[in-house]
Amino acid sequence: MDQSTMAEEAGMFRVHQTIGSVLCCKCGIPMAPNAANMCVKCLRSEVDITEGLQKHVIIMHCPECDTYLQPPRTWIKAQLESKELLTFCVKRLKNLNKVRLVHAEFVWTEPHSKRIKVRLRVQKEVLNGAILEQAYVVEYVQQDHMCESCSRAQANPDQWVAAVQLRQHVSHRRTFFYLEQVILRHDAAVSCIKITQMDQGVDFYFANRSHAVKFVEFLGKVTPIRSRSDKQLVSHDSKSNNYNYKYTFSVELCPICREDLICLPPKVASSLGNLGPLVLCTKVSNSLTLLDPFTLRHSFMDADQYWRASFASLLSSRQLVEYIVLDVEPMSAEVNVGGSKYALADAQVARVSDFGKNDKIFNIRTHLGHILNPGDYALGYDLYGANTNDIQLDKFKGLIIPEAILIKKSYEEKRQKRRGKPRNWKLKSLNMEVDSSTKARIDEEKMNNEYEEFLKDLEENPELRFNISLYRNKEYQPSEMASMTDGEDLPSIPLEELLADLDLDVEEDFNESMRE
Repeated sequence: MDQSTMAEEAGMFRVHQTIGSVLCCKCGIPMAPNAANMCVKCLRSEVDITEGLQKHVIIMHCPECDTYLQPPRTWIKAQLESKELLTFCVKRLKNLNKVRLVHAEFVWTEPHSKRIKVRLRVQKEVLNGAILEQAYVVEYVQQDHMCESCSRAQANPDQWVAAVQLRQHVSHRRTFFYLEQVILRHDAAVSCIKITQMDQGVDFYFANRSHAVKFVEFLGKVTPIRSRSDKQLVSHDSKSNNYNYKYTFSVELCPICREDLICLPPKVASSLGNLGPLVLCTKVSNSLTLLDPFTLRHSFMDADQYWRASFASLLSSRQLVEYIVLDVEPMSAEVNVGGSKYALADAQVARVSDFGKNDKIFNIRTHLGHILNPGDYALGYDLYGANTNDIQLDKFKGLIIPEAILIKKSYEEKRQKRRGKPRNWKLKSLNMEVDSSTKARIDEEKMNNEYEEFLKDLEENPELRFNISLYRNKEYQPSEMASMTDGEDLPSIPLEELLADLDLDVEEDFNESMRE
């Protein structure tokens, strides 16, 4: 409690203090007294605290990768009017330690003007301890100068230091469609200088060996792989003992894909607790999830286990046959296997292709009892009519092979109503070139069909969408008639899973309209 408050409570008389005013020694106007006895206008006319500070600075900007040179050799990436760019601009100023920086902000300039303006507000003690605050504008002139990596790539686009050759020896590209989306989701190929599509895989080229090593490590975290590396001497300087190499990483993807039917070798089956031997691959990540469709027993196999006793699939998804479900009798409750739910059931099915030809009906056991109902369609492997010439299958004496194994529910009949209509979502793709020697051998129709099957898998399997970024399709316009005719049970992707695709052109137009 101060003395004035105590005096008021005691009823004592208190003299109110008033702040006096003096006349400015230069212009004579009344003002509050200060150490210089001058008003602010006269003080600024006498003293310029920005004298000796830089007001024009030249900065180096790489137009290819949109980076700025931080002397002597560091290139930093910063967007226009970002905090990183403001920090970079302030640090480029010399003699700024003579004053106290209070505030800094951008002054808007045309994006194509090659000028960046920053308004700085500084304080400094002048004339007998008086503190003067003043604002001034610093103009930065951008000079285009390519960084070392961009100039090397511009001089020779094929001048790479490390290459990752990604291959999978299967008859389809479904794995590469999925891997492309995972790479985009995690920006794993941001350091690539070129990506080339080959016959059975993709080649990634890097300007630095460490970037290639990091990319190979990323691939090992999302899919079972095995890799080997090699190097080739390009040039060397015997006087300085400098050697230049080109590094090549050969990466082979596991040939087992999701929904493949596998006959496990006897040693592998016994090591997994006598699983199978006929199993389905239900999930591929950094390990394989194997499911016995007749008992719902499952096991996981990592990359090391697989490559020690590598085996091929008995039948792949390209050999699926469509069946119609005539009757279903559930046998067990739902079981959670690796994030997916399954239930055993006895079912009566018939091949759709047999309609009108014969009355062949198959009594089978399936793991899809939780989703199948009489009258549904399902895709499965026809072991009754398939020629399974497999060495591993012959090693199991007395093995009873089922006539059919169902893999998933089919929605083709319901999709016929939506054929030709755009989806409400879309995917992004890598900037990929097609190798000239491969271009003649690529079947465009086959690749488009495989990509369409991949999109259908994304709609049907929420677990498959977990590591993928899906974007809203702005061209999609839903209609009431379409929603009435579409199948109610047709799987689709909910809107809450879709991301808004950032359109920079629209954002710039919006900002310009706001400035006007």
